[in-house]
Amino acid sequence: MKEALDRIDARILAELQRDARQTQRDLAEKVGLSQNACWRRIRNLEERGIITGQTIRVDREALGQGLVVFAMIRTRNHSADWLKRFRTHVLSIPNVVDFHRIGGDYDYMLKIVAPDMKGYDHVYQRLIATLELDAVTSYFSMEAIAEGRPVDV
Repeated sequence: MKEALDRIDARILAELQRDARQTQRDLAEKVGLSQNACWRRIRNLEERGIITGQTIRVDREALGQGLVVFAMIRTRNHSADWLKRFRTHVLSIPNVVDFHRIGGDYDYMLKIVAPDMKGYDHVYQRLIATLELDAVTSYFSMEAIAEGRPVDV
């Protein structure tokens, strides 16, 4: 269900997605509100579950995590117990930065970051060590053209 946003809330969200570190004073000025009114709107957006947190973006390559792999997984087992164990297992692997259940030929898609191919193989071995998977197909990113783009409001 889509939440209704007025023009000012949409501008607040766009600005915060662009730079969540800006001061409340700067944000309020950009959206044409007093600091208190802007703060109340941000709190309202948080209470409504539209703003779910604030994070920073990290340059993976600067941290030696330059390899990006999209792993497509097909499973045979779809019982609730197995799915719970699978989700817990995947989420215990810190190199998995995105994890989606998908429709189509595969059941899950993981975005994995690693320092290199050997690092990815370590993640892969850990991924397949505990639970039986039908297929794991890996795609290696050659270039990130756009990543972490803001949600259009």
